[in-house]
Amino acid sequence: MMMGLLNARWPQRILQLPWRIIFLVSAIGAFAVVVLYSAAGGSMTPWALNHAIRFSLSLGLAMALSQVPMRVWLGIAYPAYAAILAALIATELLGAVSGGSQRWLDLGVIRLQPSELMKIAIVLALARFYHFLPRGYSGTLAGIWPPLLMIALPVGFVLLQPDLGTSLMILAGGLTIMFLGGLPLRWFLIPGAIGLAALPFLYNLLEDYQKRRVAIFLDPEADPLGAGYHITQSKIAIGSGGISGKGFLQGSQSHLQYLPEQQTDFVFATMAEEWGLAGGVGLLLCYGIFLNWGIRLSFQTQTVFGRLLAAGLSMTIFFYVLINTMMVMGLAPVVGIPFPLVSYGGSAMLTVMIAFGMLMSIYRQRELRHI
Repeated sequence: MMMGLLNARWPQRILQLPWRIIFLVSAIGAFAVVVLYSAAGGSMTPWALNHAIRFSLSLGLAMALSQVPMRVWLGIAYPAYAAILAALIATELLGAVSGGSQRWLDLGVIRLQPSELMKIAIVLALARFYHFLPRGYSGTLAGIWPPLLMIALPVGFVLLQPDLGTSLMILAGGLTIMFLGGLPLRWFLIPGAIGLAALPFLYNLLEDYQKRRVAIFLDPEADPLGAGYHITQSKIAIGSGGISGKGFLQGSQSHLQYLPEQQTDFVFATMAEEWGLAGGVGLLLCYGIFLNWGIRLSFQTQTVFGRLLAAGLSMTIFFYVLINTMMVMGLAPVVGIPFPLVSYGGSAMLTVMIAFGMLMSIYRQRELRHI
């Protein structure tokens, strides 16, 4: 009888999902397959087919996560944070090294990047912290030091990998929740001023390749065939696309192998060369619609935990888009942040789709007043 009752509720639960946003996300995933197909010179291998399979599986996971009760997210917030923090420590001790960085745990079936999942875990854990923090305590020491410690630990371990881009995203996600949780603006302005004053000292702590990235960001033409090659070719690809692009399968920068990492970090440049400004604006508009939905959801949700979680997850996805597009256009240093759902790779896609599934879960339960 209980199984019959649950089965009867499934159609209603499915109808409660934000289907327009699901179709929007599916359209982004389908467009990514087209871009990766072209990047490989008109072949489904080695990127497009794997991307399509991963996206389909990840979308199924997101749909499953949409059915999880809010109280479950609240209950696993701290254990999930602790488990992923432990995975970061394990990565430092046992992780696989690739490209000079130690960021992955080789699990046999999949190479997992725990730092990607920490982008969600930090938002989840801090949303729980502020959910139970008494009103008026967010500006006190009791309301400041625990979140700062929770942010500092993963940021520190990710910097050791080294992965400056991901550590900045974890920091940005954590600080976003602290601000939305009620921390006064002055607590951000004072440390921000101190941070600006300490930039010369912080610069000396960077790895040599990171210093080169900063130097190239300031003057890409200083070494156009060396450290500045990536960003120079990316800007050429984007600029040569013009308004409407060169056309499908007509991108010379990517097809002639001038554009490095054309399927991962610089996939936006690959797309912009063939689809032009129209394609780039259209893709960014899709994410603008998604962000608008996520922020509106945070205002509609009745619980503190749900509001903070919805806003934090939405902003995390926004940070992916913002940093990657600024990076490929030369407006920010190259920090290795992929373009969500379009760049080839499993860990970032898994992170974004888990966040999407959690947002749909919040959407279904946005009218709950108590968890």
